[in-house]
Amino acid sequence: MLSLAVPVSAVRAAAADHLAYEAALPADLATAPDLCARVDCKAVFPGAHSFSPRQGQPPYVEARGAPDAQGRAPVLGWVMLSTDITDTPAYSGKPVVTLIGMDRQGRYVGVKVLKHSEPILLLGIPESALVKFNDQYLGKSVKDRIEVGPSRPDENVLGLDAISGATVTVVAQNQVMQLSGSAVARQVGLIEPTRREAARWHASGRRYGWADLVEMGAVQRLRVQPEQVGLPATGEPFIELWFGDLNHPDIGRSLLGERGYDNLHSRLKTGESALFIVRSAGAESFKGSGYVRGGLYDRVQVRQGADAFTFRDLDYLNLYGLEAPGAPATTESAIFVIRSAGFSAAWPWTLAFLGNRVDRATGQRSFAVFESKYWLPAALLDGGRPAVHEPDAPWVRIWKTQAAGIAAFVALLVAVGVVYALRERLTRRSTHRNKWPVNAFKYSAWALSIGFVGFGVMAQPSVTQVLTWFHSLLFQWTWSLFLTDPYVFVFWIFIIVTVFLFGRGLFCGWLCPFGSLSEAIFKLAGKLGLKRWQKPVPQALHDRLKWLKYAIFLGLLAVSMVDMGRAEMLAEIEPFKTTFLVGIANRPWPYGLFVAVLLGLSIVIERPYCKYLCPLGASLAMPSTFRWFGLKRKQDCNSCKACAVGCGAQAIDAAGRIDHRECLHCLDCMVLYTDAKACPPLARERKRRERDGLLITPIGRDGYFIPIDAVPAIGPRAAQGPDPRLPTDAVQPYPGADGTAARLGPRLMLELKDHLWPWSRAGWRSQRALQIAGLSLAAAATLAWALAAQGRLSAVALIAGWVGWSLYEVLIRMHGRRYVKDGPWWQARYRVAGWMDMLSYVGFKNLLIGATLFLALKGAGWLAA
Repeated sequence: MLSLAVPVSAVRAAAADHLAYEAALPADLATAPDLCARVDCKAVFPGAHSFSPRQGQPPYVEARGAPDAQGRAPVLGWVMLSTDITDTPAYSGKPVVTLIGMDRQGRYVGVKVLKHSEPILLLGIPESALVKFNDQYLGKSVKDRIEVGPSRPDENVLGLDAISGATVTVVAQNQVMQLSGSAVARQVGLIEPTRREAARWHASGRRYGWADLVEMGAVQRLRVQPEQVGLPATGEPFIELWFGDLNHPDIGRSLLGERGYDNLHSRLKTGESALFIVRSAGAESFKGSGYVRGGLYDRVQVRQGADAFTFRDLDYLNLYGLEAPGAPATTESAIFVIRSAGFSAAWPWTLAFLGNRVDRATGQRSFAVFESKYWLPAALLDGGRPAVHEPDAPWVRIWKTQAAGIAAFVALLVAVGVVYALRERLTRRSTHRNKWPVNAFKYSAWALSIGFVGFGVMAQPSVTQVLTWFHSLLFQWTWSLFLTDPYVFVFWIFIIVTVFLFGRGLFCGWLCPFGSLSEAIFKLAGKLGLKRWQKPVPQALHDRLKWLKYAIFLGLLAVSMVDMGRAEMLAEIEPFKTTFLVGIANRPWPYGLFVAVLLGLSIVIERPYCKYLCPLGASLAMPSTFRWFGLKRKQDCNSCKACAVGCGAQAIDAAGRIDHRECLHCLDCMVLYTDAKACPPLARERKRRERDGLLITPIGRDGYFIPIDAVPAIGPRAAQGPDPRLPTDAVQPYPGADGTAARLGPRLMLELKDHLWPWSRAGWRSQRALQIAGLSLAAAATLAWALAAQGRLSAVALIAGWVGWSLYEVLIRMHGRRYVKDGPWWQARYRVAGWMDMLSYVGFKNLLIGATLFLALKGAGWLAA
């Protein structure tokens, strides 16, 4: 038989490179009986003379000392591979493969990361930081309560110093260490199983049919699809199991019949419990083959709280059939006996199916656990279900321990949001010469975002989070993964809400730590006498450079569809990690030089990174097209250049229109809007009234003095120019588009057609070839969805096809339906679309449509991996 063993020397040579990022591991690492022939076990248990083959369930290895005169080698401790026990994902969504050594007293004696997929531990943070983090476990016991964060002696909690900027990774690693250590410690007797009160039955003598048992939860199902283990979708499950309790008299007799139940319980001793498992679909065996080699059923396991119960051949009884009427046909069946007094059938438990997941890109296998929970109905238990106090999840403990800081952060976000929502009151109290009513709040927000948000709690958002959330939404959403970093989680809720309310400018202009730092440097340099060197980028050049950040974001998004890890590496164009998370002093010099150049340019150019390079800003700018509330404009703005000249973001064009995708909400234009001395149209009107002895009335919401005579407030030149209140010219695309259709039904049909049918008569006349190609591509996209619904197309191919269709739809609409709505979708204000307008509209619309269809297909189990 050909051996696939990889020599330990080869593994050691690879380890010499000190890089575990996506390291190549032996193909049979998860299945080889001799684990220590594949990896260097002495690295985590240096004093061992030899190591046993894998044993136990979940597997572990005995670390043995030198043999005595009789050839007996004492057991010094145990070595375990984390992925044999848990597949807890880190921030990348993949587990950190860790080798762990533990001595006979339960103390950790060695920890070695064999492989991880965390790009931040390659580029953002050196891997040595993870090594130092793991070294904190050495000498600590598996019996200790260990948490990431400060120690709490009054609660017997030992704290670990986290890695700045990698909170999710280290919290996941702490789970891995504790789950792995405790799983082995329970098997070898270092930790006693929890004692639970035995069940007391409430039996009525009733016999239940199969449908009744399923409805009441006395029988549960565990179903695994082929794509969940990396195999092509076939329309059939990889395995479908039904399982349940056989201890309750009513349930047991309903399933086994009177005779079968009595026969089973005549064979059980006091304190023993029985359950059944049957396979109703799929070709995979839940018995596996381990029971043939070593008497161990290595595919199924029962977990109750922190205890795990495995089954050997002596714990297995034949199940020849289920007596409950309506029970499904079975292809494999068994009765398993739990012989531990630590198990109680009255308490909730979980059936775990243990297997391997194949990475279809690399062919490598990784450990995977599929679980289904079970708890007998309260009506079947005398006194109902017992009160169960489960320990808090790690993310819950983090939120509790950081409650004060989180509350302060939420208060900051709420305060800034409220102040900005009331911005008009502040701008009316400000003047062009005295902006402090606005700047007092804005500069305070900058200081807090730099000091508290950036350097303090290190909650600087990143485009990598956008990419990670996008992938998680489509492939595997895990709330606990994102809740582990509460500051970033709360910040993103604020960002999402405010982007659709006001556009990206509130976050980018007021609360982004790096943007605030860049702007503060620019302002401070001006105060220190460098103002004469501070010149805006020529508008023609600016109008070209501003598209660069969108190209960077779309490029990162495209790369992430193929290789998420590579996209996260390329996202190093963000200087956030170097500035706030890791620190310039802790990174190689090119990263520090990059930050220094950006901040150096900030002395003479206002926010150069924000305006031209930031992919995060680009990702937020696109939905800003549909903001609900914009900054105010008046008709005279089309002939007055005062706001445009003073706009640091250069977001106001020659017609006085604001590009809300580029606007950073400094509010200088809003100050001018009501400043009767600085706003040219208002200054002219004020002087006219003073000259003619007329009343100086307050300035209305339209930005003009409340009229007192018939003299028009708007100048004739401005009245004939474009309307600056819309980013582009208003348009009426089709009859009824302004909401004047007689009934709601016809209006909704017109709206639906407009969103789903991009072709038009005008486009057909001007670009017939493009329209025909679009029809062909639409047919191909429809076919792709149909193939996906049949399980014949992979998720990646489907997404790539949908992106391709979206780009083509942009071209089609720009040559026939060149308009978008301004503001919320339920309003009827249409305007001419620019390229970015159309890209934002089509991208966002198709993201919603595609995500809905994608998740529906995925939920039905029809998508291939």
